[in-house]
Amino acid sequence: MPSFTLDRRALFGTAAALLAAPRLAAAQDAWPNRPVRYINPYAAGGPTDTLSRQLCQKMSEMSGQQFVVENRTGSGGLVGNQMIAQSAPDGYTLGLGGIASHAISPTLYAHMPFDAQKDFTLVTGMWRLPNLLVVNNDIPARTVPELIAFLKAHPGQYAYASAGAGTTLHISGAMFCTMAGVEMTHVPYRGSAAAYPDIIAGRVHMIFDNIPGALAQAKENRVRPLGVTSSDRSPVVPDAPSIAETLPGYDMASWTCLCGPAGLPPAMVQRMSALSRRALETEELKRQYLDQGATAWWTTPEQIADFRASEERRLAPLIRASGARVE
Repeated sequence: MPSFTLDRRALFGTAAALLAAPRLAAAQDAWPNRPVRYINPYAAGGPTDTLSRQLCQKMSEMSGQQFVVENRTGSGGLVGNQMIAQSAPDGYTLGLGGIASHAISPTLYAHMPFDAQKDFTLVTGMWRLPNLLVVNNDIPARTVPELIAFLKAHPGQYAYASAGAGTTLHISGAMFCTMAGVEMTHVPYRGSAAAYPDIIAGRVHMIFDNIPGALAQAKENRVRPLGVTSSDRSPVVPDAPSIAETLPGYDMASWTCLCGPAGLPPAMVQRMSALSRRALETEELKRQYLDQGATAWWTTPEQIADFRASEERRLAPLIRASGARVE
């Protein structure tokens, strides 16, 4: 008969794992049982901050645990998303990913602090939000075709602002220049709000801003709205045509996703998905989002992962053609 020698450490390790397994499963099933940190990689007071806080408030009410928003800005959202990617996969650090950090930046940046595909667990979509092109009031154009004709007559003499390299504001402008065949200078700011004094004064001439900020300025007659960046018109600004009506195929609607670090337990992800669905499908949150120009957007984890990959593929050739690149 063969003899076997059991390693005591291995035996105790196996026993400990078996004892811990039910506790781990119970912890996943009980999520959340303490406050959850939600990292917003953009500035406080902007549209993503308002929309994030509205969602976190609703999830707090429904779960009985606080979802605490922390603003960690820098590098067009990369700083905050790096923090999410490097956090412990315990379900208590989540945050905002989206088109800028997870679909544009992999092509735009020569060096990334994370892998958008491998370093995250994507839970759900959160909202979609088109941008609105507004121009300085001294620009004579009152329609997108007139603006294109004006810029072609003055190549390289005008500039558009953005909330930073790699944001949808930046790529909206770069895509516009490429598809319209015009030349403009890109001027990045630390958030779109910081750009408006220069736009109003005429030092910079336009911005493709998220609808809430742009519309607020337009209602005060500080700037003139010309068109939305989504493929269809927005119900929030129904009189503004889509830029795609002039440039077929133009489409740059911002989207966001709720994400955590790679390795989140599947059972916990399903609980996150269920909670976010309950919050995003309430009439109250839908109305709050529409007031900000956004559409609530729930997806399954599988759907948002597939969508992210398809957006990166769609945008990569457009970004390369625009010449936009951050070394």
